[in-house]
Amino acid sequence: MTVRGVPPYGKVPMSVQMVLLPVFVQVGLTFALLIGMVFGRRKALVSGETKIRDIALGEPNWPKGATQIANCYRNQFELPVLFYALIALALPLRHADLFIVLMSWVFVVTRFAHAGVFVSSNDLGRRSTVWLAGVLVLLAMWIYFALKMLLLI
Repeated sequence: MTVRGVPPYGKVPMSVQMVLLPVFVQVGLTFALLIGMVFGRRKALVSGETKIRDIALGEPNWPKGATQIANCYRNQFELPVLFYALIALALPLRHADLFIVLMSWVFVVTRFAHAGVFVSSNDLGRRSTVWLAGVLVLLAMWIYFALKMLLLI
């Protein structure tokens, strides 16, 4: 049952800003990790902990902290790519509704939690759990989007 003039759940149009804000926050996380990686590597070079000849050919001779941040940064080009693709499709096709926006925020929160564990304790159990939560959220978003597109609901 719908109230006159109020679209049913799932049909509420979202503003472009509401849809893109979680994307911008995720991009911000990626740039923050990039900056952290640069500073971590610079610190290792300036302190002498790492020599240029040891890393000139891309050898993995960075200290643990710099490697953790670099790996976390690299990870932002794995699962989040599917998030960016979903938003890039859903927005112009006008299927970015309240569910997509809310789940986008949940996904971004899982990415921040994952990055936090990754660059601190790097506890594989906790990191894997948070990563899996993000995967499941993103999978739910893709299934929802596919059903809306294919069934035109």
